[in-house]
Amino acid sequence: MALALAETTTSNSIALDVEAVTHRYDLDGKELQVLDNVSLSVAPGEFVALLGPSGCGKSTLLRLAAGLETPTIGDVREDGRSITAPNPDRILVFQDATLFPWRTVRGNIAIGLEARGLIREREHRIDEVLRLVKLEGFADFYPHQLSGGMAQRAALARALVNDPKLLLLDEPFGKLDSLTRLRMQNELLDLWKNAGFTALLVTHDVEEALLLADRVIVLSDRPASIVAEIHVDQPHPRRRDDATLVALRRSLLEKLGISDDV
Repeated sequence: MALALAETTTSNSIALDVEAVTHRYDLDGKELQVLDNVSLSVAPGEFVALLGPSGCGKSTLLRLAAGLETPTIGDVREDGRSITAPNPDRILVFQDATLFPWRTVRGNIAIGLEARGLIREREHRIDEVLRLVKLEGFADFYPHQLSGGMAQRAALARALVNDPKLLLLDEPFGKLDSLTRLRMQNELLDLWKNAGFTALLVTHDVEEALLLADRVIVLSDRPASIVAEIHVDQPHPRRRDDATLVALRRSLLEKLGISDDV
């Protein structure tokens, strides 16, 4: 299966394979199944978006890929190796920036390097990622002094300083205003192209998925299974009014059970 990859080498990325994964939670003695026999392969350097109803299990897939949980049934692999624990090669970015309010932007970005004992030898990376996310003039600011978009850029910088090979994004722009969201989408696309990591994005925004991703995976209601897969072969940058994207949007909305006049 031919895949459109980022315009970089794949040495900075990994392959992700979700193999026949079923996942359940035990809630006060009651079983809640969230994933049902899900299989998905993401190529090194590919950008894949996950769409589906709220609460269907999209975020659970990201947590499994991050190594924060292990599947009840099945296997999740990076480059052929089972994922059993978190690793700085795989970084999860949440909808909320979750910055430590008592640390400056620089201090927040440094956390991962400090935890790994790499701050002395890799401190230069902090300045590099600050420039990358266009926050070089705000290194000494505290989170309460930042706009929502700036705080989310700081959260991305905190992830990128670890040079992740897989970036897992759980609706990272969901709480931003529409204009900031558009800017952040473009910035994320530039980061992906320049850094070459593999990206797996959870979003409820059909247009966001089509503008960013090589493939869009549609999940069913919980317990989630894959009901559709759409390849987006248009080159970047993409236009919302492009006839191909408009047709794909209509198709995705139909698969999600939503009228195409929204």
